[in-house]
Amino acid sequence: MSPRGGIPAEPDRVLDRARACLLGVAVGDALGATTEFMQPAQIRETLGVHREMVGGGWLKLPPGGVTDDTEMTLCVARGIAESGRFDPAEIADRFARWLSGGPLDVGATCRRGIERYIESGRLEAPPDEMAAGNGAVMRVSPVALYTLGDEELLSRLAVEQARLTHHHPLSDAACAAVGRLIQRGILGAPERDLRDAAEELEWRHPEFRFDGYAGESSGYLPDTLRTVFDALFSTGNFEECLVKTVNRGGDADTTGAIAGGIAGARYGLAAIPARWLEALAPDLREELSRLGETLVRMSPWFME
Repeated sequence: MSPRGGIPAEPDRVLDRARACLLGVAVGDALGATTEFMQPAQIRETLGVHREMVGGGWLKLPPGGVTDDTEMTLCVARGIAESGRFDPAEIADRFARWLSGGPLDVGATCRRGIERYIESGRLEAPPDEMAAGNGAVMRVSPVALYTLGDEELLSRLAVEQARLTHHHPLSDAACAAVGRLIQRGILGAPERDLRDAAEELEWRHPEFRFDGYAGESSGYLPDTLRTVFDALFSTGNFEECLVKTVNRGGDADTTGAIAGGIAGARYGLAAIPARWLEALAPDLREELSRLGETLVRMSPWFME
C-alpha cells in the first residue's frame, strides 16, 4: 500500500518509524512528566524552556522515568504482540494486573473502567458524559501499528480498546483520528494528509478546532489534542514538536506522549534526540523498539 499521495513506503523505513512511534510515546511521557500540572509561566520561571530529561515533577520521577501513559501503552502492545491477535480481554487482563500492582499514577476514568472489569468482566464501559478525558487516546499507538494499511480496521479496534475504560463520542473519534495520523506518518504521507486527519476530526467535532489555539492544556480531550495538533503543525522536527507541547504544561505527560507517538511516526528514529532516548531505562528502550517492529509485521500492510 502506498502513502496517500506519495510513493510506496519501503519496509525498512516503515519499521524504523514504527519503532520511533512507541519510543516517542515514552520520550514524550518522560519529558512531559516534569511539567505536568504546571502553568507555562511557572515553567519559564523554574526551567526556562524545558527541553532536557531532568525528572522530578509532582511524581518526583528520576530522569527518563515514565508514567501511566507508557505503562498502559505497553499493556496494549504486549497484549496484541504476545497473543498474536487483538483481544480486548487479553488487554483488559493486563490492565487489571497493572492496576493491582499499585502504579504510581492512574487516571480516575481508567481506574474506574479497570475496576469495573475486575468486578464484572465487562469489556465495555457504559456511556459516560464525563469520560471525555485523554486516557484512551494516550495508549492507541499499538493499535495503529497493528492495523497499519487498513484505516477502517484501525477505527474499529481503536474504539474497542478505548471503551475498555472510556465510552464517549469524543474519545471514540479522537482515538481513530490519532491512529490515522500515526499510520499516515509511518507510511510517509505528506503533511497535508496528516492535517486532513486532524481537520476531519474537527469537522465532525468542532470542539477539536485548533486554529486560534489559546494554549489550554488539560486532561479534557479537546484541550489535549488542540495542544498536540498546534505543536505538530507549527514545528518541523521531533524535538521542537515535543518541546512546544510539554512547555504548555497542564496534562503534559499525556500531551507529550501523544505528540511523541505521532511525531515519531512522522519523523523516524533518527529524529529523536539521542540524549532523550538514552535517559529511558535500557530494557524499556529495547522492549518498545521490539514491540513496534512486531506489531507492524503483524499488520495488513506487511501481510499483503
